[in-house]
Amino acid sequence: MTSIDASQVASRATEIRQRINAAGGKDVKLIAVTKTFDVGAMVAAFDAGCDGVGENYAQELIAKSSELPIAKRLPVHFIGRLQSNKIKLMAELVDVWQSVDRVELINEIAKRCVKPGAGDRPQIMLQVNATDEPDKGGCKPHEVSDLVETANAKGLEVLGLMTVGPTSNEAQSTQRSFRLVRKLVDDLGLKQCSMGMTGDLEIAIAEGSTMIRVGSALFGPRR
Repeated sequence: MTSIDASQVASRATEIRQRINAAGGKDVKLIAVTKTFDVGAMVAAFDAGCDGVGENYAQELIAKSSELPIAKRLPVHFIGRLQSNKIKLMAELVDVWQSVDRVELINEIAKRCVKPGAGDRPQIMLQVNATDEPDKGGCKPHEVSDLVETANAKGLEVLGLMTVGPTSNEAQSTQRSFRLVRKLVDDLGLKQCSMGMTGDLEIAIAEGSTMIRVGSALFGPRR
């Protein structure tokens, strides 16, 4: 795994916050994408005042969580392609499941994470494929409403929706896909809209993102 310089992360986090504020998103949450970096990235994200960390791989998350001091723990968002057989391994480690896109995953999270009598419901976000790219994860926009209903019925809390911009990075296509997802959030009365990464966070914030996911701009290139 790639290690990082904590002082650089703090400086870069300040720069990203400045970009967020300049784009009009002073209340937008910053999720630090720590995949492929060692546990020091999680600690650095905490010290830099990030709002959460984003992980993509089950085994990597499990390994790093065992090394992470409790006092330095941020909420963990799982943002990678989610396999149902990995959910039980991460049930105690993930705070927000951001990449839920089908009923099978809803059922498994409910099975592994809903605790009878607990006051808090497991938190999820539904990933939407707003670009219609076949290689991207996410449900189709017209499937979102039914998935929200299913998740609520299973005892999960749907915080909002998540999406990834188009692979082309073309500004108009990015704007169009983000606008579609924000409209779905509003139409369904949801609160959170996770969209925007290092290269397109300004467009995402302009279109109503409440949460951006940033990795390379914080930690440098992955190797």
